[in-house]
Amino acid sequence: MIKVDGLSKTFGLIKAVDNVSFKVEKGNILGFLGPNGAGKSTTMKMITGFLSPGKGTASISGHDIITDSISARKRIGYLPENVPLYDEMQVIDFLRFIAEIREVDDIENAIKRVEESCKLTNVMFQIIGTLSKGYRRRVALAQALIHDPEVLILDEPTDGLDPNQKHHVRILIKNLSKNKAIIISTHILEEVRALCDRIIIIDRGKLLVDSTPDELMKQEDGSLEKVFRKYTLHEEEAVGGANE
Repeated sequence: MIKVDGLSKTFGLIKAVDNVSFKVEKGNILGFLGPNGAGKSTTMKMITGFLSPGKGTASISGHDIITDSISARKRIGYLPENVPLYDEMQVIDFLRFIAEIREVDDIENAIKRVEESCKLTNVMFQIIGTLSKGYRRRVALAQALIHDPEVLILDEPTDGLDPNQKHHVRILIKNLSKNKAIIISTHILEEVRALCDRIIIIDRGKLLVDSTPDELMKQEDGSLEKVFRKYTLHEEEAVGGANE
């Protein structure tokens, strides 16, 4: 359902993404890992059509993000790291607005579905600008789900949530994966272990690893943390850490 083919993106002299390719099938959750600045968010923005690729392309359910962009984007639910919510709107009005521009057929049922799945009942008539960070994140997740997309691309989906909220969102994502293809970018390795069928590790724009959690953990005595450090800890950082 997601096919990424040779995506690259350069900003000035910086190659943010360098010839990245992978696929995600229906029913799979792909964990997208890497240190800060590795190119994860840039890759996700290109897949969703938010950024134009410098080279390469991607397709969503067979629809190319460049030549058939509208059809591709209709099939995507996107949760960016910083969602541009409308702070002056009530939650219910914001979700209705998103449902309308997404051309959802039964808007009221769609709102009810995401209200329940994202645990928003207590704040539906509250102004978004007055919400806590955790509730804002749940509203952001609800807008990604409201049109029941085939593909979910979630950048740090549990950021800002308390432990109970994180647990609930992980269960929700796991249940949604039965009928969708999902990419999750996260720094929480516990989340990867709990959710993901596959792991990609990207660093300095390059795809370094594409494997399953079990296969990766066999490399380092069952420690996903050690695997992550093995591929992303640079020599100068290791030396600097030793000198501190």
